[in-house]
Amino acid sequence: MVETYARPRFGEPREPTNRVNPGSRLMRVIDFITASHARSIAFLALCGLLLFLPGFFNIPPIDRDEARFAQATKQMVETGDFVDIRFQDDVRYKKPVGIYWLQSAAVETASALGLPRAALRIWIYRIPSLIGAIGAVLLTYWTALAFVTRRGAVLSALLLGSSVLLGVEARLAKTDAMLLLTVVAAMGALARVYLSWQRGEDPEHPPWAWPAIFWTALAGGILLKGPLILMFAGLTIITLAILDRSANWLWRLRPLWGLMWMLVLVLPWFVAIFWRAGDAFFADSIGGDMLSKLSAQESHGAPPGVYLLLFWITFWPGAPLAAMAAPAVWRARREPGAQYLLAWLIPSWIVFELVLTKLPHYVLPLYPAIAILTVGALERRVLSRSWLRRGAAWWFAIPALTSVIAVIGAVTLTRQPVFLAWPFVGAALIFGLFAWWLFEDNRAERSLLNAVVAAMFLAFAIYGVVLPALTPLFPSAEVARALRNVVCVGPKAAAAGFQEPSLVFMTGTSTVLTDGSGAADFLNQGSCRFALVEARSERSFAQRAEAIGLRYNVATRIEGYNISQGRAISVAIFRSEGTE
Repeated sequence: MVETYARPRFGEPREPTNRVNPGSRLMRVIDFITASHARSIAFLALCGLLLFLPGFFNIPPIDRDEARFAQATKQMVETGDFVDIRFQDDVRYKKPVGIYWLQSAAVETASALGLPRAALRIWIYRIPSLIGAIGAVLLTYWTALAFVTRRGAVLSALLLGSSVLLGVEARLAKTDAMLLLTVVAAMGALARVYLSWQRGEDPEHPPWAWPAIFWTALAGGILLKGPLILMFAGLTIITLAILDRSANWLWRLRPLWGLMWMLVLVLPWFVAIFWRAGDAFFADSIGGDMLSKLSAQESHGAPPGVYLLLFWITFWPGAPLAAMAAPAVWRARREPGAQYLLAWLIPSWIVFELVLTKLPHYVLPLYPAIAILTVGALERRVLSRSWLRRGAAWWFAIPALTSVIAVIGAVTLTRQPVFLAWPFVGAALIFGLFAWWLFEDNRAERSLLNAVVAAMFLAFAIYGVVLPALTPLFPSAEVARALRNVVCVGPKAAAAGFQEPSLVFMTGTSTVLTDGSGAADFLNQGSCRFALVEARSERSFAQRAEAIGLRYNVATRIEGYNISQGRAISVAIFRSEGTE
């Protein structure tokens, strides 16, 4: 079609439009916000806080990854050893040290500011993820400015920020939100270098800023998650070189200086860990973690196509628009801007679909490219008018389905209907319905803004109210609360049957992980000791206690649900009364 991304083309920003949809307050807000970069940045940062802060402080540690990262960081702070990475006595060499340093800095800062028990507050460990998520939203705005108008850049950043997947990662104390920040920074700088070459700008005096951002971001990504960031950049570069039959533009990245700078940033810790542990880190991280993902690691195997199916949920509320934009994006695939974004997106997506181990967050670094491509089509009024328009109903369907599941789940687990969440749920349904009913090809922006507001209210309902109320899903928090209420000084604990990382994080690094008989022996070794015994281990505990003449009583019993194993549990907290 002739209208495919008609002027301006991808990579050629156009002048801001003055069109306003009469009667739309959200549109007038965007008109005001996008009048300057400062307003746009402040607005996006505020939206990030509104989207990511609900539940940030009061959702307990999530098993297993978040609790493992947090516990390893806590041990760094406790021991003062910021080179080695350990979970209790076991080495944890799956990922490099970057996220642990960032979390340690957050804990140390909170302690220095006088926050009591800072090392036990999981939200402090989540601060780097929050910063990473908001930073990624702002960097998506910066990256999008190379392709679309300032208004379009704000909408692209909103698409990413309101996505379900980033909302989850912003609340988890692990690597993926910060990795996203580094990837967007690197790919935004790379885009500017590539597009400047496509426009024929002066190759003799390329700016230093873009290469500096690119190589520094690569170093940060490597320290966070190893060479994964190199795959995103490398596949993009290779794809563009094949399509253009040239890679001369890479010299604008100042690769010799850049490689040296990247090595200066990453080598010190890698040398230090090699000095400490020999090749154990490289064997575990590359051989034990990365290469093992080629097979179905930790029962996370799935066939190709799973990420495409999950996309409808994980990229909501942007998914319907992305589907409507897809035909126009493909028609524009040889335009420089669209070509770059598709080179960022498609090769890496194919790799993730082919790798057997699949987790939803793996494709998160590709979502900024989808957001920018989608808004590019939206701005140029070339969204599909085919059956894909029916996807607009998804703006209402997700809040409706989520609300039903949340209420049923709350009633089932707690026998409480969480009435506090209902006003937020109602608002999410109303704005989702507006987004669906008001959708028109030439006013898709209005629907998108309504969908983003629906996502905000849904975040308040689910993360801010419902999840914190589902206490049976967080038995470790209940166990830790029970231990804090004991009258003796310095309680020690041993766990049998229920041994999730969150339990170690919340009850202390010294918590002994054992079996039922081992818990009885532990209880027999002194006062102010507690055995945390899951129901399936109680028989062996009782038999061993009888054999050694241990007298004990049940301090309390915690009923809950182990989300890692998908089963109900019952944890008895036994306290010794002495021996016969």
